[in-house]
Amino acid sequence: MILAGEFASWVDGTLEGDDVSFEGVTFDSRTTTPNCLYAALDGATVDGHEFVVKSFQLGASVALVKKDWPSQDGSGTLIRVDNPRTALTVAARCYRKVLKAKVVGVTGSAGKTTTKELTAAFLRQGGKTSATVGNFNNDLGLPVTMLRTARDADFAVWEMGSNHPGEIAYLVDLAKPDVGIISSVGTAHIEFFKTQDGIAQEKGSLFSALPQNGFAVVGKENERYSVLKDLASAKVIETSLEDASADYFAEIKDVLSGSFTVFEKGEKTADIKISLPGKHNVSNALLAYACARELGVSAARCESALENFALPGERWNVVKKDDSSTWINDAYNANPTSMIASLETFARMDAKKKIAVLGDMFELGDKSKELHALVGKRVRELPVDLIITVGEASKSIAKEISPEKNIHFAGVEEVRKYLSGENLESCAILLKASRGMRLEKILQ
Repeated sequence: MILAGEFASWVDGTLEGDDVSFEGVTFDSRTTTPNCLYAALDGATVDGHEFVVKSFQLGASVALVKKDWPSQDGSGTLIRVDNPRTALTVAARCYRKVLKAKVVGVTGSAGKTTTKELTAAFLRQGGKTSATVGNFNNDLGLPVTMLRTARDADFAVWEMGSNHPGEIAYLVDLAKPDVGIISSVGTAHIEFFKTQDGIAQEKGSLFSALPQNGFAVVGKENERYSVLKDLASAKVIETSLEDASADYFAEIKDVLSGSFTVFEKGEKTADIKISLPGKHNVSNALLAYACARELGVSAARCESALENFALPGERWNVVKKDDSSTWINDAYNANPTSMIASLETFARMDAKKKIAVLGDMFELGDKSKELHALVGKRVRELPVDLIITVGEASKSIAKEISPEKNIHFAGVEEVRKYLSGENLESCAILLKASRGMRLEKILQ
C-alpha cells in the first residue's frame, strides 16, 4: 500500500482530497482495479483525463492528473502534477528505495518473458514474489510495474525490454536490480543495433550495473557468452546444457515435455518438468532455477514450483480443435532466434502432417532478407511437411524452400481461407510471426 500523500511528496505534487492509500497503478481505465491509482496520461489519440471519473466509478481510490485539470463531479482524491508520466518515473525511483525485495532484472533478445515467468514461479517457493505483468517492460511499463510491487515482497522479477541503444541502461538505473539474467543475445531489433555485438553490449548493460554483492546468471551456450561475462560487475553464475562443469548443468530427459535433471557443481539436486517443449525452454528454466537457488530457494521446493505453470498470452499456446487438429499459437512475437527454436521444437511433434505458418519478422533493418533466408535454410532441413509463408518479408523464407513444400500468401486472411478448406484431421499447425502480423486471426 502507498499513501496518496506519500506519493505526492515524492513527485512534488499537490494532494487534493483525503490521504487515502492505494495498491497498484494503471493508466488504462479499462484495467482499473479496486483501490488503485489511475494515471491520466496524454496518448497519441486519447487524453487519459477523459476517463478520470470512469476510473473512480470502477473503484480507483486516487487519480494522478495535471495541475490545471478542472475537477469534475464524481472525482475522488487527486494528485496534481506538471506531468503525470514523468511523475510515475519519479515516484518509482523513490518507491524502489523503500522496497525490501531482492530485485531480479531479466532481459534478452528472445525468451525473456518465459525466463521471467519461470524465475517468478521458482521464487514464489521462497517468499512473496511480484513480477512484471504482460509486456510492461519499457520506460513507461517498468515504473508501473515497480509501483505495483508489494512493499513487503521478498522478491521482485522485473522484465526489461529494448529496441534502441541505451534503453537497458536507463531501465537498470531506474530499477537498481540486485540480480541480472540475460536469456539470449540474438538478432531481434538488429535494425537499431547494427550488429549482434551491439545487441550484446545493450543487453550487457544489465550486468555492468549490478552491485558487487549481487550476481549475474548467463548460459554458456549464449552466442555472446564471453562478452556478457566480461561486462559483469558482480559474480557470474554459469548454466549449461552441454558443459557439465558449469555451476548449474541440465541433462535433458524429454525435450517435448521440458523434463530435465539439474546438477549443481556436479551433484544431482533436482528433477524439473516445465511442461514447455524445446531445448530453448529448458535453457530458460535452468537460468531461472539457478537464480532461485542462489537466492536461497531449496531444490526440493523448486521441484514442485511448476506443477500448474503456464505462459501468458500467445506463447506456445496449444489449442486442440474438434477435428483432432492441434494448433500451436506462438505468434506473440518473433525474431530469427525464437522462430528457429520454435520450428525445431515443432518438428519433434508427432502428427499425421506438420504445417508451419511463418509470417514476417519486424525490425531487422537491412539484414531482413538475410535473416529471413536464414530461417528458410533451417526449416527446409526439418521434418515439417508444409511451410506456409505470409507477408512481404517472408518471401525470403519461401525462396529457400522447394515449391513442393511451400505456399506463399500475401495476407493472413488468405491463409485462413486456405486452411479452412483443408482436411486438418490429426495435423499439427504452428503459427509464428512478429506480433504485428496478427497470425492469431487464422485461429478465429
